[in-house]
Amino acid sequence: MKGSLIIISAPSGAGKSTIAGFLLGEDLGLEFSVSATTRDPRGSEVNGREYYFMTAEEFKKRVSDNEFAEWEEVYKDQFYGTLGSEIERIRDKGKNVLFDVDVKGGMSLKRLFNGQALSIFIMPPSVEELENRLTRRGTDSPARIKMRVEKAIEEMKLASAFDRVVINDDLENAKREVYNLVLDFIGD
Repeated sequence: MKGSLIIISAPSGAGKSTIAGFLLGEDLGLEFSVSATTRDPRGSEVNGREYYFMTAEEFKKRVSDNEFAEWEEVYKDQFYGTLGSEIERIRDKGKNVLFDVDVKGGMSLKRLFNGQALSIFIMPPSVEELENRLTRRGTDSPARIKMRVEKAIEEMKLASAFDRVVINDDLENAKREVYNLVLDFIGD
């Protein structure tokens, strides 16, 4: 069914973006919902592809204009959100919407689209492995990694709020499991 909503959430470093990227390459009629953020682009990120990058002032104005389906301050003065216009843009094309969002964003979208969305929580095999993945990624300082791990421990407690939990202890198995869940949901 076109216009279905698929929410992939996980703590940072659990593999949600890798799994979301895999799903986009499969024949599921999915299109990526580009989130908005006030953080600076990392590496080769491009505005409008990975995120809509905006200033805090622009983000707050759009919040006050009710342009977001969901939003939050993930870290101090660092906002993320899903523009309602982005969801409409994808659905108007007859595509299924794929959200790659943090845990609170995933829960907000699940509440908003009560019963119309499949929410999948990607669980890391352990806190230690999550910390190793974040360290290997090489994009954050040790202090930032510590902060992400502490946040992840809290987020993992919320996994049961999602429709399905997939443990990413083997990436290929996790990809296959998520693919099958999505395929069942959209009723291809």
